[in-house]
This record gives sequence, structure tokens and C-alpha cells, in this order.
Amino acid sequence: MPTAPHNLDHERQLWDAYAGSAFKDDLEPVFRWTQYQDHPDAPGPELLGSPAAVLEIGCGTGRALAYLAQRGVKGTGVDLSPVMVERAAERWGSLGVEFVQADVLNYLSGTTQRFDAVYSVFGAAWFTAPERLFPLVATHLNPGGVFVFSQPPAIPGAYGPQGMYKGGFAGPAMYTYRYSYEPEGWARYLTEAGFGQVDVREIHAPTPGHIGTLIGRAVRR
Repeated sequence: MPTAPHNLDHERQLWDAYAGSAFKDDLEPVFRWTQYQDHPDAPGPELLGSPAAVLEIGCGTGRALAYLAQRGVKGTGVDLSPVMVERAAERWGSLGVEFVQADVLNYLSGTTQRFDAVYSVFGAAWFTAPERLFPLVATHLNPGGVFVFSQPPAIPGAYGPQGMYKGGFAGPAMYTYRYSYEPEGWARYLTEAGFGQVDVREIHAPTPGHIGTLIGRAVRR
């Protein structure tokens, strides 16, 4: 499957624009894998195990890292948007969370740091080619460390890189690429990257017929 031709400067502008609407005055720490505020069947942070140090790729507002930090977990967040990173650091830096502005592939290629868990909540695992990202994630996990990601499931028949405009179909052409596969496809990429105990599945939405959530979890061998 070909990799989409990402333009990092262009995508950085898109996520900077998103950051302007993502931060609210009442923003509080929360850890939630799905897009639904109250989901009776959704797992929680227990999917990460009992990590001492975690990395969130595509950390956005940093709410999940703040939640973990309040429970004694050392957290690092990477995001492409300088605006997002600045605001997240201002909001949650006092909790000891480290925020890094970088492309996730460049960050993982340039650091020697290792983690007990790496995760993505509608983040970089959705917007980065898995054949490039997953092997890098594996090299930065301690033995037995876990990689967990959540995002929307693929639209049936639409697999591989998918272009996505921001804000509809009028105005400046701001777009990025997301990656969509069936659970078996994601599982194959994880296995090929050297992970074991691979589990990729879709959790149905609380309301029948609404969009579900794909969750993948794997352990570094």
C-alpha cells in the first residue's frame, strides 16, 4: 500500500487551526478511548497495564496525559502543532508532563528514550503510515511494554491512506491523510512490526447504528 505524500508544514497549519477550538475554559483531565463521553462498554486506562512512563503520540490537548500524571505516571506527549504543544504545556506542565513539538516519525527516529506504554487516542496512529510508525514504536518500548491505539473504524471498502479536508469543502484547502484498515489489516501491521498478543477489535457505539471505535493493543515481544 503506498504511503501518502504528507506535507508537514501544511499539516502543521491544519493542527494549529484545530488547536484554536480544542482548548476550552472547562478542560479537565480525562482518559477516554472512545469518542463518546459515557460509553458503558469501553475499556479504560487499564489497557496500558501499570506503566511508570508513557508516551502519547499525537497528544492533542494533553488531557489523557494529565489524567495519568495525577495518578503518578510519568508522561511525555508529542504533537505536530506548536500551538497545541504550547497550550498543553501551559495547562498541564505543572503536573510534570513533558510536551514535545515534533513529527512523530522524526521524534521516534531521534530519541533513545524508552517507555512502558505508547498510546494514541484518535492521534498519530490514525494519521501515520503504520508500516513506518509501528516498527519505531516497538523499538521505544521496554520489553513487555504495550502499544494501544484507538480511532474510528474504516468505512467499508475504503482502505489505506484517505485524504481528509478540514472544515468541510469550502475555504482554504487544508487537509491531511488518515489511514484506514479492517482489524485484520491493523493486526498484520502490528505482527510484522514485531508485536505479540495482538488484539484489534471494534467497540460498537452506545447508540445502535452510530460510528463505533476501533481499538488495537499489542505487546512488545
